[in-house]
Amino acid sequence: MNKIFLIGEIGINHNGDVELAKKLIKKSKLAGFDAVKFQKRNPDICIPKNKKNQLKETPWGIMTYLEYKKKIEFGVKEFNIIDKFCKKTNIKWFASSWDIDSQMFLNQYKLCYNKIPSAMLTNYSLLETVAKNKKTTFISTGMSDYKIIDDAVNIFKKNKCKYVLMHSVSAYPCPEEKLNLLMIHKLKKRYKCPIGYSGHETSVSPSLMAVAMGAVVVERHITLNRTMWGTDQVASLEFNGMKQLVDFIRKFEICCGDGVKKITKEEKKKLSDQKYW
Repeated sequence: MNKIFLIGEIGINHNGDVELAKKLIKKSKLAGFDAVKFQKRNPDICIPKNKKNQLKETPWGIMTYLEYKKKIEFGVKEFNIIDKFCKKTNIKWFASSWDIDSQMFLNQYKLCYNKIPSAMLTNYSLLETVAKNKKTTFISTGMSDYKIIDDAVNIFKKNKCKYVLMHSVSAYPCPEEKLNLLMIHKLKKRYKCPIGYSGHETSVSPSLMAVAMGAVVVERHITLNRTMWGTDQVASLEFNGMKQLVDFIRKFEICCGDGVKKITKEEKKKLSDQKYW
């Protein structure tokens, strides 16, 4: 069995603080994650017009939603620091782009992966731009039906770009009775491609169940403290949950073995002790 690829989704849980982002990167490496993921937006482009001027209460005072998004958005200065820090820490990083400008921005870094967030699954011009990169792309499938997924997959097939479909339910946090993990089987059967799981529940066990059901990639939001301010903090794992997730999945890989039926040397010894004929 191949090693499960584990992604720590930092997203915007850094709240615009690069030092906080560095702490989350260190925690991810310490927990045993393979990569960390951020989000990249051009707020002027990708914030819906009806939301831009909505007032929002933030730790920095009341401001418009657009001002808030710009406040927490990392630019070239911060991502240069992240890129250097991840290399020093020996952990991969990448980001989901929410608009074409952001994807072009990310292209300046030698990243191994791209990510399509669930909300962007019908943004076909963005999908075309990402698929033309030819980098393995994780495609989240929250807020979608088969027709939407079909159209997205066809874009990546047309561009001969490798992809992993990520089963996801876009609720933050997601009630466990709505996780619908059987979709992992359904997606694998329908699309005949690697399937991952992007979870937004508050507990660890559903991600382990997803792996047992065939997910080869697991992405979970992470945080230093779930009580911190921010929209995704409560649906994230703190360090103890991160470590528990990694340890259980690595143990699962060991226990799975190679699937080849054989008599082990321990069994041969036991048999010699018990066989009397």
